[in-house]
Amino acid sequence: MSDTVRSKKPRPQRLGFLRVPLFRLLAINLAAGMAVAALLVGGLLVLDPYHLRDLIFADSSPGTALGLLLFGFVVTFGSAAMGTAIMAVGRPPADDRTPRGPPQLVTQASTRRASR
Repeated sequence: MSDTVRSKKPRPQRLGFLRVPLFRLLAINLAAGMAVAALLVGGLLVLDPYHLRDLIFADSSPGTALGLLLFGFVVTFGSAAMGTAIMAVGRPPADDRTPRGPPQLVTQASTRRASR
């Protein structure tokens, strides 16, 4: 076959589902949740609360313990990030004219006159 005939064949699209906005939203937030999970597991290993790091690395297969710990954190934080993104989809965009901060007390003029 000539090169012109080959170039007209449709190419299979890899990761074509990432073109769908909902899947892209979920994938981005899952990646963010996975990053937070990895940071927290790393922080737990660095801080070593209650000698957790020593306990994990004293085991005969520390990779399994780390994998299970990381998997639990990824499921938790990945699903929390994805759920937050899904719930925020229908929210109207923030208006820049709305006041921010705690609500302020407003003084009102009294309509009653003091009785004498």
